[in-house]
Amino acid sequence: MINQKYKERLNNKNVIRNLAEFAQKRGKEIGYENVFDYSLGNPSVPVADDFTKTVINMYETKDSAYLHGYSPILGITDVREKIAASLNKRFGMEYSFTHIFPTTGAAGAIAHAVRAVTTPGDTVITFAPYFPEYNPYVEDTGAHLKVVPPETKDFQINFEKFEEMLDETVAAVLVNTPNNPSGAMYSEETLKTLADILLAAEKKYAHEIFLISDEPYREIVFDGKAFAYPAKYYDNTLTCYSFSKSLSLPGERIGYIAVNPRAKDADILTAIFGQISRGIGHNCPSSTMQRAVAEVIDETSDLSVYEKNMNILYDELVKLGFTVVRPDGTFYIFPKALEDDSVAFCKKATNYDLVLVPADNFGCPGYFRMAYCIDTEKVERSLPALEEFVKNEYGA
Repeated sequence: MINQKYKERLNNKNVIRNLAEFAQKRGKEIGYENVFDYSLGNPSVPVADDFTKTVINMYETKDSAYLHGYSPILGITDVREKIAASLNKRFGMEYSFTHIFPTTGAAGAIAHAVRAVTTPGDTVITFAPYFPEYNPYVEDTGAHLKVVPPETKDFQINFEKFEEMLDETVAAVLVNTPNNPSGAMYSEETLKTLADILLAAEKKYAHEIFLISDEPYREIVFDGKAFAYPAKYYDNTLTCYSFSKSLSLPGERIGYIAVNPRAKDADILTAIFGQISRGIGHNCPSSTMQRAVAEVIDETSDLSVYEKNMNILYDELVKLGFTVVRPDGTFYIFPKALEDDSVAFCKKATNYDLVLVPADNFGCPGYFRMAYCIDTEKVERSLPALEEFVKNEYGA
């Protein structure tokens, strides 16, 4: 018999993917260059040159087993060593290779992390606005996801509501910084306060509460700000990372989990991840991709276009009267819609060939997301359409 849970999910498709499909269909009618598609967070900048050169050199000079053989279930040791050394240098940590577990992107990292530190019936808390795929990531483990309402003035953490939800069933807290969809980055003050609350809760309930930190956008930070690394502030942290955004490699599905060396059972957690892999059929990311990213571990693509696009859109949205918090990073901006029903707002926008994502599924009704990982020229060409939409529909 087909699993009913997954049959039911067919009727609840990802709203972002649905909008991206609409944009592609509309593009066949009028030319995709004339559809202002802000739906999908697909990196638009080219892959870093050194990455391409590295892969070409590997294919020309390395033997087949090196490139395509099975990697150890815990990942290739020298790759793990290079990741650990990079994190130690950048963030003042003390990782060894034993604390690093390569995964199929940040999604694979989160799937492993949640399974490792929860049991069925446990609670995982996250903070709105949040990436809607967290729901299946958590619920499919048998744990339950609870969402703290958003702090919309700056999209930091609503600590009052968080503490109300924090009870003995909470095994993990899942954060995303810089955040998809808001673009907000948690400040050092926010992370210190979060750590203090978690430490007090661990003492009160006499069990560990793990912080799972989802960080695929940490290299995309604006205005010269420094990224505040959550594991620096809380020992029981599992850091989930992807090279999808930093190197523009989303289709390669390559990332890792880094276990804070000071975490409970830090010496065995990567081995536990390996056992989880046996159960979910993860079985390591590509050997070639592991080796390739390790060779360019501290490099990124040219990410400057995202800040340029953000500034163009932020200034335009403010001019048109939108309430919008200026993003600290990512390639998303998250304005308040001009009516309470953001689904209706985004539907009206499609009449102007603007594809915007309503934020109800992000836990923040009344807002919408724009993924501005598109060419700057197209961002600029979208402004008249945005102006016409606002003027005709809302009289602004």
